[in-house]
Amino acid sequence: MQKKMFQDKYPIYELKIAKTDCKFDSVPAILDELQAQIDAHPKAVYISRFDHFSHTKSIDGEINPQIQDAQNIIFCFGFQIPGADPVAVRPRAIGATDLGDAFVVNFMEAPNPVAQETMEAWVNALVK
Repeated sequence: MQKKMFQDKYPIYELKIAKTDCKFDSVPAILDELQAQIDAHPKAVYISRFDHFSHTKSIDGEINPQIQDAQNIIFCFGFQIPGADPVAVRPRAIGATDLGDAFVVNFMEAPNPVAQETMEAWVNALVK
């Protein structure tokens, strides 16, 4: 898993998985597995899925021709609310993008280290 900065200000974690090395064969199957992990977690709650690819296509948005699918799963850990600031960075989302020969699974760094470690483990578990 690689940490990088998106637009020089958003810390994201990304794992690129060759399709031959992934336990799953599609973006929906990856999100199904992530949803199972969310549902099994005692502090996480599933919220929704967002089909970013279909939405962008429906509004005649620009899509890199290499991208065949791109979706997000949205959820929240909700460990605590010590003030108003954490509300600005919740809920969490993990994205899955199909690049034809590989999947990219990524998410923005979580402010809570337990949430961060959990999301890293979920994503790393997608590899055979």
